[in-house]
Amino acid sequence: MKKKSTITFQAAALACLIFAAQSQISVAQPPSENAAASAADRVGGLSYADIADLADMAPLVAEARIGNIISLKPDRAGTVPAGYRRVYVEADVTNLIRGEGGISPTVRYLYDARLDERGKIPKLKKMRVILFARPGGRPGEIQLVARDAQITASPDAASRVKGILSELVATNAPPRIIGLGDAFHVAGTVAGEGETQIFLRTENGDPVSLSILRRPGQQPRWAVALGEIVDEAARPPERGSLLWYRLACGLPSTLPARSVRALSPQDAEAARADYQIVVQALGACGRTRRTG
Repeated sequence: MKKKSTITFQAAALACLIFAAQSQISVAQPPSENAAASAADRVGGLSYADIADLADMAPLVAEARIGNIISLKPDRAGTVPAGYRRVYVEADVTNLIRGEGGISPTVRYLYDARLDERGKIPKLKKMRVILFARPGGRPGEIQLVARDAQITASPDAASRVKGILSELVATNAPPRIIGLGDAFHVAGTVAGEGETQIFLRTENGDPVSLSILRRPGQQPRWAVALGEIVDEAARPPERGSLLWYRLACGLPSTLPARSVRALSPQDAEAARADYQIVVQALGACGRTRRTG
């Protein structure tokens, strides 16, 4: 009787999780053209931007040890892309990294495992993983925020995740960039001198701006300011920081026409050239996964 009850519960849980997976787990797409981060920037094959994407989406982040695995038959698995097999996972949580409401000691979730060259599911049982998730519909259930939101746990991976989450929850955390606002350019009194300021549009409305300064005989200098006032202490962000990630992964490759609509043709061209200095200095964001 107890065994039958357990099977019935698992069947109900599977049905709920499959329904949730169909509507909320996004597909990991092939790498984008900007997947050019160096091997030194990667942890477990993922770049800073890859992990930041997942951490930014996930209200729950936890380290866990996988216990039971149930491979779902195709007629019960829902829509799964070619080369993957959907599995039902039970895992023991070993460390809650993020989650204000806490988390159950044992969690259940669906995971789309990439098949190996023989078309088999890789060995998952006893694997230590880091999960990026949101709470599910029942106690103990979670939903991964993306198809690739389970990564292999290692000291380096845990350190990278904790570092990114610390930056994300800081009171002075840089906001998400959603576009470019107006650009302004002032030419200097001598040839080769000028200054451009470009305002960024942010998700929460906080002011962020770029400033690019040119002086004759000197390399152009640029900085980013988080606030209304651009002071002399403003500097470019350090690569592998949250501010760098927000800019490198959030800024468009060129300055749009609407940003320079109020400028003369000559000033608009100067602003576009100055913006390219910023884009080139930031470099490719290194994202190897797509968020949509």
